[in-house]
Amino acid sequence: MGNTVKRLAILGSTGSIGQQTLEVVRALPHRFHIVGLAAGKNIGLLTKQINEFKPRFVYCQSAKAHPANAEYEPLSLEEIACHPEVDTVVIATSGKSGLRPTLAAVKAGKTVALANKESLVMAGEIITKEAKLNAARILPVDSEHSAIWQCLNGETQPAAQLILTASGGPFRHYSPTQLKEVTAKQALKHPTWQMGSKVTIDSATLMNKGLEVIEAHWLFDTPYDHITILIHPQSIIHSMVEFIDGSIKALLSYPDMRLPIQYALSYPERLSNPQLPRLDWSCINNLTFEPPDLDAFPCLKLAIEAGEKGGTYPSVLCAADEIAVEFFLSQRIKFTDIPNLIEQTLEQHQAIVHPTLEEIIAADAWARDKVMQLINGDNV
Repeated sequence: MGNTVKRLAILGSTGSIGQQTLEVVRALPHRFHIVGLAAGKNIGLLTKQINEFKPRFVYCQSAKAHPANAEYEPLSLEEIACHPEVDTVVIATSGKSGLRPTLAAVKAGKTVALANKESLVMAGEIITKEAKLNAARILPVDSEHSAIWQCLNGETQPAAQLILTASGGPFRHYSPTQLKEVTAKQALKHPTWQMGSKVTIDSATLMNKGLEVIEAHWLFDTPYDHITILIHPQSIIHSMVEFIDGSIKALLSYPDMRLPIQYALSYPERLSNPQLPRLDWSCINNLTFEPPDLDAFPCLKLAIEAGEKGGTYPSVLCAADEIAVEFFLSQRIKFTDIPNLIEQTLEQHQAIVHPTLEEIIAADAWARDKVMQLINGDNV
């Protein structure tokens, strides 16, 4: 490979994954060059990033707030994602905003470092088909999917079982009564990972793990009944793969998102980065595992069922969850109302089996409206 400099565009540069991606770039400036940055409403941080990395292309959700006197070209998310000067697109936006740029990137045959779960959850069939047609590569940034990907590297036969690990979140031993009283402040304290507020709440409800099952189904072309979840509170083993002979490969590392981010950016190489922490084996006393409690955390079950049903169900799942989490964070509903709202919305949905992108987006809009009606009607 030599010392090729990869030209990166980071969509969602001011979010948690976006900022950590830029930390990797800072540590390895001789290997990565930023040509595009895109952000939502954090104008102050975006301005600092533009001044530091001097990208050629910038997208800002509020066009009026584009920093003045900067030498760059304002483009849309899709235009940046498919631009000829971009080698790798990091999709680090949250929610459905990653959907269209991911599709634009794969249609342009780009390498996509994907941190946005919703893209594959909502439109996995469309995106994976387009990626194959255009020889685009989708490289996972999630620590669990990165672990599975690395365990599968070099194997010539399909996996017998993908084993996704989960920390279990902060409430894994809470009783139903305790779960009803969980506050947003408590739920935002994740025991091992530093993430944005939406993903942190999804980790606490285990919805995040359900979305990862759907994502793994599309990323690795694996049937749902060959994907297992194990609660592993120490977050040292990031996932495992079992093969037909009973052998199991696992990927272990210190829980730091910069590691899977860097691997997706540098692939097929591994790069030395002294800023990344190493495991201290003298401090690891035990690694424990337990099955998830689907009764206490129904979001996980709802997600897997929506994935198995397919069609527009996963899109409705994502949208309903997004609105329910927003209302929980603003203290309008209880923690245990989140799965109730999602379940009611899924039950009332008239699904489309092989939806177009427009039908997926319409299902998303319908689900958002439905959750609002349920909340305002106090039918939780």
